[in-house]
Amino acid sequence: MDTVSQPMYGWEDTPWKQQERNVFKLQKRIYKAASRNDVKAVHRLQRLLMKSWSAKCLAVRRVTQDNQGKKTAGVDGVKSLNPKQRLELAQNLNVKQKAKPTRRVWIPKPRTEEKRPLGIPTMRDRAAQALVKLAFEPEWEAKFEPNSYGFRPGRSCQDAIEAIFCNISRKAKYVLDADIAKCFDRINHQALLDKLDTTPTLRRVIKGWLKAGVMEGGEMFPTTGGTPQGGVISPLLANIALHGLEDTIVSAFPKQSKPAVVRYADDFVVLHQDLAAIEKAKQVASQWLAGMGLELKPSKTRVTHTLNKYNEEVGFDFLGFNVRQYPVGKTHSGKTGGRKPTLLGFKTIIRPSKEAISRHSLALREVVSRYKTAPQAGLISQLNPIIWGWTHYYSTVASKKTFSKMAHLTYLKLRRWARRRHSNKSWNWVARKYWRLEKGKWDFATKDGSRLVNHAKTPIRRHIKVRGTKSPYDGDWVYWASRMGRHPETHRRVAVLLQRQRGICTHCGLYFRNEDLLEIDHIIPTLLGGKDAYSNWQLLHRHCHDEKTIGDGSSTVKGAHDKS
Repeated sequence: MDTVSQPMYGWEDTPWKQQERNVFKLQKRIYKAASRNDVKAVHRLQRLLMKSWSAKCLAVRRVTQDNQGKKTAGVDGVKSLNPKQRLELAQNLNVKQKAKPTRRVWIPKPRTEEKRPLGIPTMRDRAAQALVKLAFEPEWEAKFEPNSYGFRPGRSCQDAIEAIFCNISRKAKYVLDADIAKCFDRINHQALLDKLDTTPTLRRVIKGWLKAGVMEGGEMFPTTGGTPQGGVISPLLANIALHGLEDTIVSAFPKQSKPAVVRYADDFVVLHQDLAAIEKAKQVASQWLAGMGLELKPSKTRVTHTLNKYNEEVGFDFLGFNVRQYPVGKTHSGKTGGRKPTLLGFKTIIRPSKEAISRHSLALREVVSRYKTAPQAGLISQLNPIIWGWTHYYSTVASKKTFSKMAHLTYLKLRRWARRRHSNKSWNWVARKYWRLEKGKWDFATKDGSRLVNHAKTPIRRHIKVRGTKSPYDGDWVYWASRMGRHPETHRRVAVLLQRQRGICTHCGLYFRNEDLLEIDHIIPTLLGGKDAYSNWQLLHRHCHDEKTIGDGSSTVKGAHDKS
């Protein structure tokens, strides 16, 4: 493995294809060594990876180019680096350097008036954390439990929901719907470090990040527990801290009556047909969490039933979805398959939760109110990402009626918006100005083709859950590239290009991975005469897109841009 510290080229000329291959070869070996529980080999390969020039370059690129929060500064005030500074950071990157305090930033917490504290590390510390994550993640991907879905490559909320559906589709069950109180803020540092079971050097490094403290308003505050939200490695550390919860709950029961546990980050559900088993699972979970310095949040932890009323409720909400079963008659569905179908007496329906619908409606209303005097195209450009993201998140469940309802409510909001702008005109005049007829239906659209995404036109497609303990580090790129194209939150254009390119970036020739940020590029830039069509589109990594834009000269054209 390369350990070059003084490269013979600049950042723009870095051979990224070879760098990616060098790192992945080591990550795959770490994954296989961890799978066979070869601890010595894992630690040896991790040390080798963190000394690698390729890994250092990828770590720096991840936090300075690929990451969405790349322009957020830490306590040192550094929030963006030019290519020369990136190269210098990679050359001087050393995980043993003393960590600096994180910068406290407060962001609104969804569904409440509370605010969530973020701890933003310095750019140097972020790069060091990204480097350690490159070494740690393959090891723990080989160990993590199969029904853990949050903050893991290749896994999503839809996988967790599908796991729940598969478990209850043929049998009504009691549910422990649990939430861990302030998980990221309260994880016991000593318990986490013991669970990591890593080399003394890496243990000191991780401990330094956990104990670095936080700066707020010019004052320094110690960090006695938790992992700073905002750190590159924090989600992985939180998953490591919660690793073992599923196995502990399941192993507390005899083989014939084991409950199902589905966890997404700090939210989890336990499913079983007996109430006594659910109460026991709650007790076991509470005792296990106490060992990590954590506890269940009473206000968000409850026991309910998927079919019958229990504690004045039926069903439960999880990750923005409502999961519930409804009684059905003999002439309805609710049958098992096979040669001898059996009447179940119920049907499992998963749809967007009432709270999710309310939040989405409020978000649309706020945008429409904010853009009262904006051009129609401007309003459409603000609404489309919100509508597209929301509908595709819920496009794998029974959302058709909800989408139709939201389409109508959106129409009412837009009708008020349009009438307010032309109060002295007739409705027919206003409607013809802002709505266009297409295939027998009226769409909110401009004359030049800018069109609002219609909730009701989103197709419903069943999501296929990730297979067992599959991980991107197993090297099965055909499987993972095909899953990316089928994922409900993958834009249609991206899915088409993924299929056309067979999951490979046309610039660097590497397979796309689930955590990669992808952008649609014009092969011939539009301002240089290229067409805005599939024939002139290609899918690239974000960093490859940057390189290609510099190479074709379009970055020097005033106003040049591409779709992303």
